[in-house]
Amino acid sequence: MPRHGRQSLDEDLPVEKTGIGHAMGRLLSLMASPEMRRWRPLMAGALAITGVSKLLALASPVLLGDAINHIAEGAAAGAAGTFVALVLAYGASRWLSSAMPQLRDAFFARVSQDAQRLVAVRAFAHVQQLSLRFHQSRRTGTLSRVIDRGASAIDFLLRFLVFNIAPTLVELALAAILLSVRYGWPFAAIAVVTIGLYAGSTFYLTEWRVKLRRRMNDADNEASARAVDAFVNFETVKAFAAERRETERFDTARTDYAQAAAKSQASLATLNALQGFIMNAGLLAMALLSGLWAIQGRLGVGDITAVTLVLMQLYAPLNILGWAYREIKQGAVDMERMFGLLKLDPEVADAPDAKALPAGPGEVRFEGVAFAHDGRASGVEDVTLTIPAGSFVGLVGPSGAGKSTLLRLLFRFYDPQAGRILIDGQDIRGVTQETLRGVLGLVPQEVVLFNDTLRENVAYARPEASEAELVDALERAQLGAFVRSLPNGLDTRVGERGLKLSGGEKQRVGVARAILRDPKILVLDEATSSLDSQTESEVQAALAEAAKGRTTVAVAHRLSTIAGADRIYVLDDGRVAEAGTHAELVRAGGLYAAMWKRQAEAAERPEPKVEAAE
Repeated sequence: MPRHGRQSLDEDLPVEKTGIGHAMGRLLSLMASPEMRRWRPLMAGALAITGVSKLLALASPVLLGDAINHIAEGAAAGAAGTFVALVLAYGASRWLSSAMPQLRDAFFARVSQDAQRLVAVRAFAHVQQLSLRFHQSRRTGTLSRVIDRGASAIDFLLRFLVFNIAPTLVELALAAILLSVRYGWPFAAIAVVTIGLYAGSTFYLTEWRVKLRRRMNDADNEASARAVDAFVNFETVKAFAAERRETERFDTARTDYAQAAAKSQASLATLNALQGFIMNAGLLAMALLSGLWAIQGRLGVGDITAVTLVLMQLYAPLNILGWAYREIKQGAVDMERMFGLLKLDPEVADAPDAKALPAGPGEVRFEGVAFAHDGRASGVEDVTLTIPAGSFVGLVGPSGAGKSTLLRLLFRFYDPQAGRILIDGQDIRGVTQETLRGVLGLVPQEVVLFNDTLRENVAYARPEASEAELVDALERAQLGAFVRSLPNGLDTRVGERGLKLSGGEKQRVGVARAILRDPKILVLDEATSSLDSQTESEVQAALAEAAKGRTTVAVAHRLSTIAGADRIYVLDDGRVAEAGTHAELVRAGGLYAAMWKRQAEAAERPEPKVEAAE
């Protein structure tokens, strides 16, 4: 089935609308933050170098003009020496005016890189704190791209807005004063009008180009997301022989990007042509007026060169104004989404007075708990149950009955809309999430691993664990022999999402993690439902080892896996329908008994034989 609706990858992300002024405010706030204090001497030095380079840039045309005037005026005594001195001063000032910004960029790079690191880490840390609901509604790669672009915008705005555009405006004001005082106000007027027309037309056309750039970014995001989706789920793609389909979808996304990019390129050609016309018209006006005044004796021959070079000097940074302004605007756009993310409040957050979860035996109690996901009419409603410390409790029921929802509420991935959950008598909303999850260990239905070594994946549960503790966890999870059989042992890489391991091996890695975590409360979310019978028995043995001496809550599809539980709660339509031991529930003849009977009959039923076609 084709995917319907072509929604921009990040159009549903929060956006904080900003202009360049707001972006600059954000940038200055970042640079003034305590974390950037150590770089302030470099910042001050960079601004000072920029100012000096601009003054030298304005001085160099005047020096050359004076040198030419000196020859034209036919000075006798010392003419050669003065001319050489003026030309040398011109060469030195021109070289320094171009070399000093390079020096500034060289040592300011550390400041810029640290600012990018700081804002990227802030955004990454904040996104990590956002709710599970938020992440479930985002596509892989989107958030990373938003953070990368926002951090890169910091560098661009610093280099172009602070050290290029803003100093150029100061240079324009100084140039107008210089032209007016030294050569006459008409030259200042020509410079100001020309630069005004140049900048105004550039800004106007660039606003149009920014809209095209937004569309291009959306198309780029879509293409990137489609590629990531296909690569992350490549096993599914291959299983359904969908390589051609995914390639066609990627081609469609890249076609959209190519069309948007072509329009953007055409608009750039229009902008460049208009800029060239205005630039040359200004230079023509300046040359004609200075030439006429030189003929009239009001200016020297060298002054024609000087006033023309002053205007050309202003054009040098403004020559990239359209590109720089577009990129600055895009930088502000890129920062919109990143700062929008930073302003998002986590749906589940620690209370201001949250405390560490006190040490206790590990009793869990749900009291009148109700919760429903967005877009779903059903969830859990008025669930009250107690899981004594050290006991083994099973949660069963039809699909959608609310079993996994209760586990997610226990982990505080969501907060209940009514009721409360207590661990050892403490409402979990009153403790920090870090200490809450520190007493919980999870073995999910599908253990997802990082594309790293076995060692790193198991140690993820407790990075500070010793090698002996790591090996012990592997042995207890029945992974010791498997690890020893590998040429690289624990240093074996498991591949993307652990795809180099079998289902049973991945599950046992999940069990090893739980054992190494050593939680008070072990949560098993259908941890063996996707395994074959032989592998299930092996993983069950590992789970039994992991459950020793701790409170265990097991959601089970196969009732045989929780038949020995101290107590079983049967959920139906979001409510506790039955509760008791396995024997009690079978005798009661209710929902659990019916489920048990169906599974028992299915286990005894012989598998149908498949006859070969003649």
